Amino acid sequence: MNQQIYNILLADDDDDDCSFFEEALDELSLATTLVTVNDGVQLMNFLGEKSGEPLPDVLFLDLNMPKKNGSECLTEIRQIERLKDFPIIIFSTSLDTKIVDVTYDMGATFYIRKPGDFSKLKTVIENALIAASKNNFKQPERAHYIIQP
Repeated sequence: MNQQIYNILLADDDDDDCSFFEEALDELSLATTLVTVNDGVQLMNFLGEKSGEPLPDVLFLDLNMPKKNGSECLTEIRQIERLKDFPIIIFSTSLDTKIVDVTYDMGATFYIRKPGDFSKLKTVIENALIAASKNNFKQPERAHYIIQP
């Protein structure tokens, strides 16, 4: 039986958050690969360099990054034809309703509030990957947009 391998791109400027994310992936029963970029400029350069190559399966995007924030990246990504359907999971410390609504309207696939607890982090990442995969990495109805641990 072939197991789905999730090729993940993480855009987050916090080294600790990146380490925890990678450790959580390592402990999941899902097969994954991970590439990390540390700011919005690196993210957009990475995506631009991939123009002739397959994209990762999904992007976990932090909103608060230096040089170019996640909202700016989301806007830019959605304006590029080949990236307009690229699955993006917002991965932020904030759960501000206005921000959640704006990112949904901008076409993000799911929204996760970064949990402080490691076991919840594992759960929420796994739930996000499974939900996104079941939904063919398409945006769900608004009621199912936020993924909780």
